[in-house]
Amino acid sequence: MNPANPVPGATEETFTASRWTKGNLWFPTRIVVSPLRVSRVKRRLFGSSEESISISQVASVKISTGIVWSDILIESTGGTYPIASHGHRKADAQRIRDLVEGFQAARR
Repeated sequence: MNPANPVPGATEETFTASRWTKGNLWFPTRIVVSPLRVSRVKRRLFGSSEESISISQVASVKISTGIVWSDILIESTGGTYPIASHGHRKADAQRIRDLVEGFQAARR
């Protein structure tokens, strides 16, 4: 097992929020799930902002589903601010949850 990639054969996956949702018209939010961390990347006109939580520090993944879009809240065990994102497809939100749970199980 390679410490840089604790799950053999696993790569990161990126999920982009819909441009039709609030705050995502010009620069949609991206959630990146890798074997090491979950990151929320929000581009801006000049640069970007990124928040990340280590996979081992993820306490829960909450999905709030509406008619079309889903909101995702990823909370950490450290008590820091959670990663929140809205405007994702339902299938993407479920895939994010499944990936996080799978990477956590593989680390145990």
